[in-house]
Amino acid sequence: MSEVLGLRERKKLRTRHALIAAALELFMEKGYEQTTVSEIATAADVSTRTFFSYFASKEDVIFHNSRDGVERVLKVIAEARPGDRAIDLLTRAIASGFAALALDEQLQSEIGPANYLVMTVPSLQARGLLLLFEGQRELAEALHRACPQELNLIEASALVGAVVGGAKLAAFVSMSNGASPEEMLDAGRQAIEFALSALRAAASQPS
Repeated sequence: MSEVLGLRERKKLRTRHALIAAALELFMEKGYEQTTVSEIATAADVSTRTFFSYFASKEDVIFHNSRDGVERVLKVIAEARPGDRAIDLLTRAIASGFAALALDEQLQSEIGPANYLVMTVPSLQARGLLLLFEGQRELAEALHRACPQELNLIEASALVGAVVGGAKLAAFVSMSNGASPEEMLDAGRQAIEFALSALRAAASQPS
C-alpha cells in the first residue's frame, strides 16, 4: 500500500511541476494577462479541472514556492547555537537558501522567470510586495528572539532590510537595464553577498 501511495505522490509531483513549467513558459512567451488557465492545462497535458486541484489561480502558480523559502530561513534561525551572532545566523540562513536552490534543478528553472514576472506585471506586484514585507517581518522578529541581547527589533529589522531589500533592489535595477531572468537572479545573489560582507565588517569593528 505504501508503494502505491509513493507512486501516486510522485505522479502528483510530476503533474504539479509540469503545470508550473508550462505556466511560466507561456507567461514569458505570451504575457501573464494574455495566458489562460485552459492554455496552461493544455500545455501540461491535463484538464482545467486538474489545474484547479493544484492551484487556485494563475497567481498561485507564481508564488507557489514563496512560503517554503521563508520557512527554511526561519528554521535555521530557530536552531541558533550558543554564541551565535545575528550576522552568523543570517549568513547561515541565506546560505541554506542558496544550497537548497543549488540542489533543486526545478526551482532553479522557475525562480528567475517568476521573479521577473512579479517585478513586471502590475497585477502581481501588490501580492509580491505583501509577501516580501511579511517575510521580512517574520525574519526580523525571529532574529530578535534569537539574539535579544544583541539586537532590538528595530535593529533586527534594519539588518534584514539591508540584506533582503538590497537583493530585491539589485534584481530590479538589473532587470531595468535589460538583464535576463538568470542575470537578475545573479544580481540579487551578488547584492546579498555584498551586504553580508559589509555587515560582517561592521560587526567586527570595536564599539
